Amino acid sequence: MAEAMQENKMGTMPVNKLLISMALPMMISMLVQALYNIVDSIFVAKYSAACMTAISLVFPMQSLMIACGTGIGVGMNAILSRYLGAKDQEGVNKTALNGILLYIICYAVFFIVGMTVARPFMAAQASSKEIEDAGTIYLQIVCCVSAGMYAQFCFEKLLQSTGKTIYSMFTQLTGAVINIILDPILIFGLLGAPRMGMAGAALATVIGQCIAGVFAIILNIKVNTEIQFGLKGFRPSRETILKILYIGVPSILMASIGSIMVLGLNTIFSHMTITDTTLELTEARDTAIAIFGIYFKLQSFIFMPVFGLNNGMVPIVAFCLGARKKDRLVKTVKLSIIYAFSLLLIGTVIFQLIPDKLLMLFANESNLEHILSMGVPALRIISIHFPVASFCIISLSMFQALGNGLLSMGVSFMRQLVVLVPVAFLLSLTQHVGNVWFAFVAAECISFTLCSFAFRYMYNKNIKHLGEAA
Repeated sequence: MAEAMQENKMGTMPVNKLLISMALPMMISMLVQALYNIVDSIFVAKYSAACMTAISLVFPMQSLMIACGTGIGVGMNAILSRYLGAKDQEGVNKTALNGILLYIICYAVFFIVGMTVARPFMAAQASSKEIEDAGTIYLQIVCCVSAGMYAQFCFEKLLQSTGKTIYSMFTQLTGAVINIILDPILIFGLLGAPRMGMAGAALATVIGQCIAGVFAIILNIKVNTEIQFGLKGFRPSRETILKILYIGVPSILMASIGSIMVLGLNTIFSHMTITDTTLELTEARDTAIAIFGIYFKLQSFIFMPVFGLNNGMVPIVAFCLGARKKDRLVKTVKLSIIYAFSLLLIGTVIFQLIPDKLLMLFANESNLEHILSMGVPALRIISIHFPVASFCIISLSMFQALGNGLLSMGVSFMRQLVVLVPVAFLLSLTQHVGNVWFAFVAAECISFTLCSFAFRYMYNKNIKHLGEAA
């Protein structure tokens, strides 16, 4: 059966052309995905300042949901691409079907979370009943109707793992466009629809995800010929599931660390004594939390193309590892670092030159002045670390593609929980919220140092002795 498999383009196409052909569709689609997340927050912010704060408080749980989908996809993608490189058809099929099973389990878990945890999660953070209610209804909807999101994650990753990133771009664009169209209609009650506020924002999101998920399933059945989806005789494979989780769980934990970091910083802001503002203390705290949420939305627009680049890079690196093609693997990583650095340098320039224009998108007349006074220095300070982050992002994804997700998790843990949150807490003791943002710069410098040592270790262990197979 292995002999019957044809050589995949990941083993034959010129590396730069291959990387661009696989990464560019993902970069575009993830850019659009970031855009609709931003649009979602813009409409919510215009609806009410309380809803904008609620969106920021909801983010850690929503990020955890996305982390689980992304992590399983990273594991499934890396293992499947490796089998593809080794021309093992049975391994390819088994990985795909067991990956689908893991996504079904993931949805069931978050359905239960939505039904039981949403209200206590918001009640523990919100400074008012209005913020608590807004966040609860949003979280309940996105958790309980997350089947579409996980279907989209799963079947887009299967398309990416076989090099068909152009099709996964179509599905992501479909979900994004539908969300953008439905947001103002459902939030503000346009075109005869009821005015639903936060519930409308959540419904717009899950409707887009469900339609995109169905589209991704259809595309896999129609065009993904490298994978055979027959369920006849299928049995869950403990060995395959463990292989996926061995790579995927560190990725989930790594992203979950990000959720904990956001929760930690929200907690710091919600208890901080802020003296560098004329706002009443509770309002100052809510504004700081809102700005932190705004930063993450804007940052996603800058970083999502780099994550799209990662999605194009990972299957190539995994394929080259399985096919023992050292030169192609090394060139892929080098080009990825160069492209990522260029993209994030542009992001820094944007944040430095027009932070006020960016922040105005998320403000209304009642809070514009406070958002600008607190937010402009925040964006300028945090964006200093963007170019440094390029090497770290590509390195962590390379470690995962080479089968060492634990190393990625360790570096991410050090950056976000050992450095970022404690440094932010110490800086918060100065009672100047502007000082807290420097914690991001300090954490990225530590991450760069750790990634440099880990990169050398992984090269010597996994790449150096692959040989020079063409």
